[in-house]
Amino acid sequence: MVNHDPNRVRTVLRRARSVAEMSSFRGGIGSTASRTAALAFRPKPTDVLIATFPKCGTTWLQQIVHGLRTRGSMDFEEITLVVPWLELALDLGIDPGAPQVAEPRAFKSHLSWYDVPKGGRYITMVRDPGDVLVSLYHFHEGWRFEAGAITLEDYSRNFFLAPERDRGYWKHVASWWPQRGREDVLMLSYESALADVPGTVRRIAGFIGCPLDDELLEIVVRQSSIGFMKAHGTRFDDHVLRAARNAANGLPPGGASSKLRSGRVGDHVDRLPMDVRAALDGIWREAMESRFGLASYSEMVAALGPADGSLAIG
Repeated sequence: MVNHDPNRVRTVLRRARSVAEMSSFRGGIGSTASRTAALAFRPKPTDVLIATFPKCGTTWLQQIVHGLRTRGSMDFEEITLVVPWLELALDLGIDPGAPQVAEPRAFKSHLSWYDVPKGGRYITMVRDPGDVLVSLYHFHEGWRFEAGAITLEDYSRNFFLAPERDRGYWKHVASWWPQRGREDVLMLSYESALADVPGTVRRIAGFIGCPLDDELLEIVVRQSSIGFMKAHGTRFDDHVLRAARNAANGLPPGGASSKLRSGRVGDHVDRLPMDVRAALDGIWREAMESRFGLASYSEMVAALGPADGSLAIG
């Protein structure tokens, strides 16, 4: 659009071309008003809040929960419209207090235990921080920054691991770990869940109070597979969110936020340099071992036990 007002400064919408430009972005994707409204939300006891750090299986869990409560309905434009992102609900014109297409009501959130509204039931999932890093890089590439403009190594060292950042991944996981024994909290590991998807679905169904038969189990396992979700990619690509919030965040229209990639465990091992992997291990020991006696992420996975919860530690 041509700006005919000579006294008006035209806002230039562009994606970052360097880590410095990415780091200059402050705040979340949503508005302050929307986040404030989310913090004031009061869930019903039956509400399910999928409260994960980004790229820790959030969309996968949304699809599982929605499939369980609807017997696999795919009648939605984008998953966020039927399992709303609580912190973005106001920005997207969604009333979190309204009835949803099925019960129980379900929401997505990236809030820590300290901030998430209390009163509902909570599913949280942890994932290897190296895999989170790689997945987050690809999610941001082509949306928050120009494709190819920032290397994975630069993103790792100067964005995800930058000491001046709040290292949100570790803070998020540390906030949820002490809550894992609560009756209203289900804590899973991505790795164990992926290794036993049927067991994971059974456990989630029991937690949210959804009756499960063999037919429904087959439907949800099939429709939560990476192949099925990729084949229906536009339902899981955040295009509704981008259309609503890109301009407010200084970004041009469109953008390819990659929420569905390979889903592989250990994707970072061949992708990240040794010094980055060592830094990830060092931060883990600093943030988690001193507080919880967990010397590594693999120890956390072992402590959580199999996906079906048969050996989980309360």
